[in-house]
Amino acid sequence: MTSREDHLNTRTRCDALGTVHGRAETDARIVSLVPSITELVCDLGLSDRLVGRTGFCIHPWETVRTVPKVGGTKDVKLERVRELQPTHVIVNVDENLRETAEQLAEFVPHVIVTHPQAPEDNLSLYRLLGAIFGREAEAERLCAEFSAALSELQSVEHVPLDVLYLIWRDPWMAVAPDTYIAQTLALINWRSHPPVSAERYPQVDLRAYTGKIDRVLLSTEPFHFKEHHIPEVQALISGAEVTLIDGEMVSWYGSRAIQGLRYLANIARATDDVVVSEGATLPIESPCIGVCAIDETGSYCQGCMRTLSEIANWTQYTSSERRRIMSILAERRQSTT
Repeated sequence: MTSREDHLNTRTRCDALGTVHGRAETDARIVSLVPSITELVCDLGLSDRLVGRTGFCIHPWETVRTVPKVGGTKDVKLERVRELQPTHVIVNVDENLRETAEQLAEFVPHVIVTHPQAPEDNLSLYRLLGAIFGREAEAERLCAEFSAALSELQSVEHVPLDVLYLIWRDPWMAVAPDTYIAQTLALINWRSHPPVSAERYPQVDLRAYTGKIDRVLLSTEPFHFKEHHIPEVQALISGAEVTLIDGEMVSWYGSRAIQGLRYLANIARATDDVVVSEGATLPIESPCIGVCAIDETGSYCQGCMRTLSEIANWTQYTSSERRRIMSILAERRQSTT
């Protein structure tokens, strides 16, 4: 191996904390504390070396169902891990606690720290594990599949949408723009709110987003939003479309991210948000509630508080014009009471 090849190989085996890991022996024993990476480990052909997982590591089920569990992502049973005698434990900055990683490092020879922050980071993640565990060919195959799916997704221009991606209820919690989820949605030009946040997963007041967003996305994980939650959210954010979204497809890095890119492409095609010509409009729903009666002054509809002109021209308005109108409807209602 040349010095340049050795340098490149060393960089490939450098994890999120800057630790350079040596090449593992063929009898390596792996414990994965990250659900999406557990799946990646199996897709790299390393399922026979996987000796431990969390209870949330459920893919591929037929493979992992017989692998011993070591607790959850946040409540790892350290003694159980110790009993399994792993040579390598894989953790993640967002999924696992720092103190857990530090405690594991006291008795596990290699703690591999991961932290993909954008979809493109999957390429280095594949290569990191591929280089450490001698699965370079498998890693490059995944890189090629990911790159092809990404190119296909980016080959179409998408109309910008302002979205609120909810991951939790009671309290309502969303995602910051610098998270993996937000960066994934950005691939189809969906801008996550809040646009600025000191916290990666901030608590939000849903009413504050009336007139500011086009769509609310209710994730199926970590909180499992279901159909019956849609009317609840619609009542708090009038005018925005509220839909469920598969959380695994948007938030899971690793090999599932390839499927996730195709999922996003299908979502974009399923809506009318793909740009097909200049001047395409955005699908901000009408605030009409079916109570159509003009007030005594002849100025507003008592149901939705729009003017007759706004009602007549609603389908012609751009997204920004619709948001402007939506933002003043509540104020109008207050002024008439």
